[in-house]
Amino acid sequence: MKEINKNVLKDAANRLLFDMTEEQYDLLEKEFAILTKQMNLIGQIKGVDEFEPMTFPFDVSNDLLREDVSSTPLPREVALANAKDIVDGQIKLPKVVG
Repeated sequence: MKEINKNVLKDAANRLLFDMTEEQYDLLEKEFAILTKQMNLIGQIKGVDEFEPMTFPFDVSNDLLREDVSSTPLPREVALANAKDIVDGQIKLPKVVG
């Protein structure tokens, strides 16, 4: 793996069109040293290459949606019964965009 030093960080920042102070580069270099050390420790775990990398720590399921069952809609009077402002059989909402 390529060594992460201040020159590499400055080059990467330059390519991303931003710059930092020398103190910020020093701090970022220290942070990368910690990350590199942690990645090396993880890489030393026996059999770690046998496992598929995890992209999200929780199982994702889409079974929370109910089955779509058609039914008779509410009569308009019932649907509008609690509306504060009704115009032409529709609920009048406040303007939200300029």
